Amino acid sequence: MHHVAIRQEIIDRVLARRGRLHLFDRLAPARTAVVVIDMQNTFCQPGAPAEVPLSRAIVGAINRLNDGVRARGGRVIWVTHANLGAGAGSDWGMFFDNFVADDVRARTIESLAPGGPGQRIWPELAVADGDLAIFKNRYSALIPGSSSLERLCRSLGIDTLLITGTKTNVCCESTARDAMMLDFNVVMVSDATAALSDEEHRATLETIIQQFGDVLSVDETLARLDAGRHDT
Repeated sequence: MHHVAIRQEIIDRVLARRGRLHLFDRLAPARTAVVVIDMQNTFCQPGAPAEVPLSRAIVGAINRLNDGVRARGGRVIWVTHANLGAGAGSDWGMFFDNFVADDVRARTIESLAPGGPGQRIWPELAVADGDLAIFKNRYSALIPGSSSLERLCRSLGIDTLLITGTKTNVCCESTARDAMMLDFNVVMVSDATAALSDEEHRATLETIIQQFGDVLSVDETLARLDAGRHDT
């Protein structure tokens, strides 16, 4: 996993602005869900077209967080990415036609085909009975048309999202930003998210804690869920 910390200058800036570093002293488990983003073969498997090598290093942290949230009465939602292919194209032409080379495009479209092997949750992750699974077709799971995440959470009375998965600075950050702007409580779980570099990972943590949510480790998150165990 990444071994970086939020810089002191950012901490000082947050303290000067709001008088405390962390937003949440307690989290109500019954209103909380872990959102596990893109921890699927397309991003986790060695040699995959969109491999994030450090995604494999956060598996233990995600499993531990999920176990703790389930035991406390919260939910786990697995969000995987899928795009429909259309010949050499895709239902997300803006991305595939502009951001990836031709050879990478073909491999990635194939890997992200709905129901294909690239959609499978990385096998070292523990999926439990009662977990929920949805797919998204854009970076953010919360922009209109991307997924059913918002409707699912509202229907279950969930108001707090613990963001985990990969990439920290792309799909995780995009979802976290939109979640806050939709009035969800947001926690970016620092040791259960992964990017392609320490610098990109830290940049997202610093952005989130200043403007969009809290940044907590797995242990800090579970402690706050314990503190809010009897909250309704």
